[in-house]
Amino acid sequence: MIKTKNPQASHEHEHEHEHDEPQDAPPPAPLSGEPLGEEPAGPHRCGFITLLGAPNVGKSTLLNRLIGERIAITSARPQTTRNRIPGVLTRPNSQLILIDTPGLHDGKSALNRYMDIVAHEAVGDSDLIALIVEAGVGPDMQVGVSQITLRALETLRAHEKRVFLIINKIDRLPREHLLPIMDAYKDSYPFEQVVPISGLKGDGVEGLLRALSAALPEGPALYPEDHITDLPERFFAAEIVREKLFRRLDQEVPYSTAVTIDTWRDLGERGTTIEATIHVERDSQKGIVIGKGGAQLKEIGTQARQHLERLLNTRVHLRLFVRVEPRWTRSERAMKKLGYEERR
Repeated sequence: MIKTKNPQASHEHEHEHEHDEPQDAPPPAPLSGEPLGEEPAGPHRCGFITLLGAPNVGKSTLLNRLIGERIAITSARPQTTRNRIPGVLTRPNSQLILIDTPGLHDGKSALNRYMDIVAHEAVGDSDLIALIVEAGVGPDMQVGVSQITLRALETLRAHEKRVFLIINKIDRLPREHLLPIMDAYKDSYPFEQVVPISGLKGDGVEGLLRALSAALPEGPALYPEDHITDLPERFFAAEIVREKLFRRLDQEVPYSTAVTIDTWRDLGERGTTIEATIHVERDSQKGIVIGKGGAQLKEIGTQARQHLERLLNTRVHLRLFVRVEPRWTRSERAMKKLGYEERR
């Protein structure tokens, strides 16, 4: 049901879902579900692999594909990822700790700077870099390497990083178009390998996984076999709500939203109760998130609750609030309050 608090006092709008039966929901992003290739015999290998690239090249989709779970949120919009998202894949002879990062870009706001810092800091902590670019050619088969990618390669060269070039989304173009893409990048960096894949469809992913595993340093596993991430459930709950905002809202509104978890109560067999606040920058955005008669917020809550029930394997009671936090994306103080703390 929908409950409205005093808008002058709190700038909040409350929404509560407590359905007895889960409703049908769209399936998660396509995942393999099949073993991703056999490993050659040899010493055990373990290491960190950072997924790096411009916005919307498919880093999060590839992470989800490799891990076999939807731990990184996705949408058709660029700059959906804002934080460092680790995923752990354990195989018989290797353990890969894959780090999803925000897309590299030239934004000037405090939030943009934070995201760029998060991506670059992940580089220094990694044994391997998977630089992901999007497969595509222009008129007359022309391919250009973006300035963002060139700057990233300069940083990687300065750190003497081992880099795999991953050409993603090959399902969108004929195979004969791959050669000019490879030629455009061949002199830009001494890549360990150039691997064409489709993270969405799974094409080439098995070969990529074998190549990454073989390139990791020798060493024991760092995480238990059943471990897939070291981030807490509260983080993923906030991310899932934010994903639904990105997928349902138009124009620039999703980029002005943040989600915080206010309370989390485990009730045993009765499930889990979660209260979360959606923060926006303007009253007009608050109205868009709530929608006419609360319809938009209700649908966001329904989709988030269904996703959370699959993730937590329990019944979820989700209550959402909407609050105005003026110009939070431009204020380091406000960002810190919402969990985005810029490092120096």
